[in-house]
Amino acid sequence: MKSLSKREIKQLITALVFLIAALVTYLQPKIIKDGLETAQKSQPGLYEVEEVSDGDTIIVNMNGIREIIRLIGVDTPETQHPDRPLECYAAQASEYTRRLLTGQKVRLQVDPLNTNRDRYDRLLRYVFTQDGRLVEQELITEGYGFSYTQFPFERKREFNEYEQQAKEGKKGLWGVCQVTISESGLERTNPAM
Repeated sequence: MKSLSKREIKQLITALVFLIAALVTYLQPKIIKDGLETAQKSQPGLYEVEEVSDGDTIIVNMNGIREIIRLIGVDTPETQHPDRPLECYAAQASEYTRRLLTGQKVRLQVDPLNTNRDRYDRLLRYVFTQDGRLVEQELITEGYGFSYTQFPFERKREFNEYEQQAKEGKKGLWGVCQVTISESGLERTNPAM
């Protein structure tokens, strides 16, 4: 086997350096994006609620960045849907969440069965008050929303039980609204009066 000359070794090393540089350039955006996704999934701590968009969506300040958070596993009547009128009990659900969370600090928790973000790029999280109450549980138990079963999440059975109890007790929307199932299989309330 012929040994390589110094010139051939330099050319080989130069080619390897260019190959490694090209590989790093190609992979760098993916590595950064994956690192940010991991950081967003696992950031511990309490975050201030800056705004409540509706009963199941809030905006928090995460280290100087405003993040829209969609509460996992709960669906409240619509207040702002472009294709539907204000739904029965939507205002009450939004007001309940507003009273409970505006200006408060919350702890956010990822669900291992759920994606990090939804199709609207909102972070999907369980939301806990500072004293440890699970907001989704309170919304469903008190009849401000439905168990949202369209996507997988660990607490689905538990949330379905909360909904059944609220329904049997005619709590919140279960006592005053007409509930129907939409074409997409979601529970919906009648238009608000």
